[in-house]
Amino acid sequence: MSGEELVLRSTRVITPEGTRPASVAVADGTIVAVRAYEAALPTRARVEDFGDDVLLPGLVDTHVHVNDPGRTEWEGFWTATRAAAAGGITTLVDMPLNSLPPTTTAAGLRTKREVAASKAHIDVGFWGGALPDNVKDLRPLHDAGVFGFKCFLSPSGVDEFPELTQDQLAVSMAEIAGFGGLLIVHAEDPHELAAAPAKAGPRYTDFLHSRPRVSEDTAIEGLIAVAKRIGARVHILHLSSSDALPLIAAAKREGVRLTVETCPHYLTLTAEEVPDGASEFKCCPPIREAANQDLLWQALADGTIDCVVTDHSPSTADLKTADFATAWGGISGLQLSLPAVWTAARERGHTLEDVVRWMSTRTADLVGLAQKGAIEAGRDADFAVLAPDETFTVDPARLQHRNRVTAYAGKTLSGVVKSTWLRGQRIVSDGEFSTPAGRLLERKN
Repeated sequence: MSGEELVLRSTRVITPEGTRPASVAVADGTIVAVRAYEAALPTRARVEDFGDDVLLPGLVDTHVHVNDPGRTEWEGFWTATRAAAAGGITTLVDMPLNSLPPTTTAAGLRTKREVAASKAHIDVGFWGGALPDNVKDLRPLHDAGVFGFKCFLSPSGVDEFPELTQDQLAVSMAEIAGFGGLLIVHAEDPHELAAAPAKAGPRYTDFLHSRPRVSEDTAIEGLIAVAKRIGARVHILHLSSSDALPLIAAAKREGVRLTVETCPHYLTLTAEEVPDGASEFKCCPPIREAANQDLLWQALADGTIDCVVTDHSPSTADLKTADFATAWGGISGLQLSLPAVWTAARERGHTLEDVVRWMSTRTADLVGLAQKGAIEAGRDADFAVLAPDETFTVDPARLQHRNRVTAYAGKTLSGVVKSTWLRGQRIVSDGEFSTPAGRLLERKN
């Protein structure tokens, strides 16, 4: 036991073998052993005993828009990573758009990394972007360590990140598959969106009709066909439409290399509860009806949906106007994702082990972060300490992200994050933060 500098103990530690009383020994930022709770303690090791609070692996959020540099009035690495840490997230992967420049060239990635280096309270990795005109840049980005490439099949909302046509999708996908990369896709069909009724104004039902389920279903059907033909590895972002689930399940049975995520807002909020004019609830694809939500939960339970990520996509408050047609579409959810999902999951009979699998283990697996996502020897000593039965009411003033607009305002949630640990160092506890200690991550394989 020599060299062990820290032991974290709890009567409830979530490990790959289940939840049990345990002592977790840490040295040099790495978990070196998971022992019985009563195991003898190493000489001179510092001991932290959390009693009945749950020790779980730090969450890994692979879908975050930090917007830094270029749109830092929307968000930034300092504020986004503080919000993540406050919510028990110890690793995030930043999306390539909404920053200026976007992460679509190796030079753009270098700029992003330079900006993030001194501001990251947690570990940060980066996605690259696939655009109509940057096929030549994909391999250099891959070699520079991005975790994969994001594309849109419909307009992204920012001019500097245009969508791919079906022909362009096939070209980019073939290039990425050629070097073993991952393509992650915003799947809404532009033709179905153009044909949908579009009305300006504050009525949420009008906005919902403007982003119909068929737009997702059609785009996903086409994506699966191309991925099957090329043999590529693809990931569907922020699935909202339950009507696409049979297509996805069939593709997985056929051996298509397909994974799928959904988001806390689709699992915890419903169209029926969105007030007119409340564009803090606007995102694309949209929050749908309660019956649709029930089917998303079933798909999580049976593995058709692989993981849950925030798609944290903030903006300044002035862009969240009462007109759903023109308001910025994005939900800010980093700090609240764990309690929001846990609150809804426990009501449906799921366990914290399920939540950890969806929000830590499988997300780490998605991007190949073998050192993250579980409490076992050899992994990074990244943890969250959660009081799962304590409740709190969401007060926007207590949020850490830059613009404190939230669809969860006033909601009572279960699960209070008591502290968060990064490589064996406590980075936040009861609202007090350490100096930034995050590292910039690169793809390892």
